[in-house]
Amino acid sequence: MVKIYVKEGQNIESVLKKFKQKLKKAGVIEEHKKSLRFEKRSDRMRRERMTRKIRAKRAQDFIDRI
Repeated sequence: MVKIYVKEGQNIESVLKKFKQKLKKAGVIEEHKKSLRFEKRSDRMRRERMTRKIRAKRAQDFIDRI
């Protein structure tokens, strides 16, 4: 749950900006967008497999640089 504490006299635009940043950082917006559309299991598995390959390649590149 994202909480924002508002001080008296604080600008509403700055409060909304902070709120949106916290929502984005918590991943709430991304989860909401994912729930708006249906994703087939095969498509999800393909996306996850590609993500794992990319992470593994980045990790190997990092190890190679050391």
